[in-house]
Amino acid sequence: MSTQQTTFPIQSSATATSRLAQIGLAAFLGLFVVGIAGFSQIEAIHNAAHDVRHSLAFPCH
Repeated sequence: MSTQQTTFPIQSSATATSRLAQIGLAAFLGLFVVGIAGFSQIEAIHNAAHDVRHSLAFPCH
């Protein structure tokens, strides 16, 4: 007995508008996190973000 399998190509349902919204929200979240850590009055948070920037070779001053 033989069985036949039918496969269908999977198409992405993300539209250009959806992708643009995702990119925009990701950018906003990133800027929000960097802004909170960069301007935090809590010294431990600011210093941790500062050390991470240095470890990633990102110039910060």
